[in-house]
Amino acid sequence: MTRPIPKEQGLDHSLAFLREGYLYVPNRRKSFQSNLFETRLLGERAICLGGAEAAALFYDADKFVRQDAAPKRLLKTLFGEDGVQTLDGAAHAHRKKMFMSLMFPGNIERLTRLVSREWERALDAAEDETMLYGMAQEVLMRAVCEWAGVPLGEHEVKQRTDEMRLLFESGTSLGPKHIRGRAARSSAESWVREMVEEVRTNRLLPNEQTALYEFSWHRDEAGELLPADVVAVEVINIIRPTVAVSIYVLFTVLALHQFPGARARLAYGETDSTWFVQEVRRFYPFFPVTAARVKQDFEWDGFAFEQGTLVLLDLYGTNHDPSLWTEPEQFNPDRFKGWTESPFTFIPQGGGDVDFGHRCAGEHVTIAIMRETIDVFLNRYRYEVPSQDLSYSFVDLPSLPKSGLVLKQVERK
Repeated sequence: MTRPIPKEQGLDHSLAFLREGYLYVPNRRKSFQSNLFETRLLGERAICLGGAEAAALFYDADKFVRQDAAPKRLLKTLFGEDGVQTLDGAAHAHRKKMFMSLMFPGNIERLTRLVSREWERALDAAEDETMLYGMAQEVLMRAVCEWAGVPLGEHEVKQRTDEMRLLFESGTSLGPKHIRGRAARSSAESWVREMVEEVRTNRLLPNEQTALYEFSWHRDEAGELLPADVVAVEVINIIRPTVAVSIYVLFTVLALHQFPGARARLAYGETDSTWFVQEVRRFYPFFPVTAARVKQDFEWDGFAFEQGTLVLLDLYGTNHDPSLWTEPEQFNPDRFKGWTESPFTFIPQGGGDVDFGHRCAGEHVTIAIMRETIDVFLNRYRYEVPSQDLSYSFVDLPSLPKSGLVLKQVERK
């Protein structure tokens, strides 16, 4: 006999989700004293899960699918339609392999070198005071476009960077900002689609082992080239998440400022930069939840899951779960010393297997860029952080320091 799932009363809780943001699911897990509960979002029944066991369940491909899980407003802005995030089974594995073909160490090192070069250029040209968020976006946009084989003219850097920013800033927005995000999606896809057609007619010859080349000539399981529209979506699925790492860049530099003890241990070599990066990814908000649907009826831990039910996994709450992390509200990079990596306890960009599952294909790229950020702002440049509003909201999606993190008198050591 199945047990009833704890249920939040009321007709719909979408506004509560928007009001509480990253804390919506953790707050109810705490109040229900349960790692799962039922609610209603956008008029639909949804089950919310959190914790390591729930994450392991969520990434079981025999029980959950991603098709029709993401709201249409996210497909029209953040993800794009018919991209890898919407696929399941053999189709997903085949498409994911296309992404992972770019994620070998030498290619990631090449991107890191490009990011390093762009930081040098940007900081050499910076004013006495500069907002790091905008600078980081342009640095990453320039670097990732060259890495991906995507031509980016100097005259279009600002427009294309703004488009990528709108894709990850507008997904949960309402009104004019969401409309701007949809327009940015349409413009960006048209931009890349024209390049795909030029590649296929040999008018544009990007290097091999770049996203534009590999994706343009990728064949699906039936041996057919992907439609140019889909290739455009997937190339943007390389560019857009890399530019979104600008959020982690901000939080990395913010952590260096707000936690001087951790910074000192890093500077003296007592803390490894990878531990510091992982703690930034664990500690600060990035994605609140990720979504799937029940593939077919099943029972788990005495609870019934019905086919087609929307299920949300609590990413932020799992990374702050006191049953998984000692003093989770303390910033402590040394917790990752000797840490045995788990695909289900530490899930800032999703969980499960990075090579074959729905975990973010660019996770190693993220870590490499963040380590480069530490090297730049710890070892290669001097700067001050003037008085400003460094607070960040758990309601805003994505969450960012309100000032965009202004740096003063950035100069080479």
